[in-house]
Amino acid sequence: MKNQANRLPIPLVAAIVALAVIAVVAVQGIVIVDETNQAIITQFGEYRRTINEAGLHYKIPFIQKVSFLERRMLSSDALSQEYLTLDKKRAVVDHVTRWRIADPLEFFVTVRTEMGAQARLDDIVGSELRRQLAVHNLENVIADDREPIMELIAESSRLEAKRFGIHVVDVRIKRADLPPAVQQSVFQRMEAERKRESARYRAEGEERGALIRAEAERERTVILADAQEAAQTLRGEGDAQAIAIYAEAFNQDPEFYAFTRRLEAYEKLLGEKDILVLDSNSDFFKYLVSHEMPAGARR
Repeated sequence: MKNQANRLPIPLVAAIVALAVIAVVAVQGIVIVDETNQAIITQFGEYRRTINEAGLHYKIPFIQKVSFLERRMLSSDALSQEYLTLDKKRAVVDHVTRWRIADPLEFFVTVRTEMGAQARLDDIVGSELRRQLAVHNLENVIADDREPIMELIAESSRLEAKRFGIHVVDVRIKRADLPPAVQQSVFQRMEAERKRESARYRAEGEERGALIRAEAERERTVILADAQEAAQTLRGEGDAQAIAIYAEAFNQDPEFYAFTRRLEAYEKLLGEKDILVLDSNSDFFKYLVSHEMPAGARR
């Protein structure tokens, strides 16, 4: 009797169970969509509706399923691939594609997931990139003025991706290089070219230096010749003046002039401790012994 008294009434238990089931069903039927997402509702794999507005929405529990799709702009980085340009040069290019889901239904039906969309975009953009690079030289692809090429690629990719519910915003080349083997060859050619330029500059510098040195030597020769000519002129003028002075002195007193010239000769000839041997009959000896000077000297 006591156990029967502690048991809950069957109606109460049934009500609790019913409420629990209702709560579970209600929770399963609630769909919360935030500002960054949009949702696709399907029933047994078939499309039912699209939820574009953020907020609280409802679906049939356990029967309908929800798939969330990104509302924001997405980015797809493709792996590097090798392309052939118009000038028959190979280029390794990797690109990035910015895109967004424009038609959720078309997107869900054709590619379903972002991974599937990225695979499609890699094929589409890669094909357009290959087609455009084939009609442009490598220089145009590597240079900064490749913007028109990328616009063409983006426009063509945009038209192709539209049927998958995808809008291509833009396509950008992240890196465009030569293949490793070709890079080594190019670097070797560049090094050889730099060496040739360096040798040419050195040769031009040496030639210029030789011309400068030759010009300096010529100017030096001219300056020395002018200086020597001026010195000879001055010496000539000095000698002429000396001769004139000597001539004037000789004319005034020939005997004294001869005496002074003889003294100058002995002064140049004899050192400080030299011994001079004179003939006793010489005039100079007589001058030294008698202390008699020529008439001009006495004056």
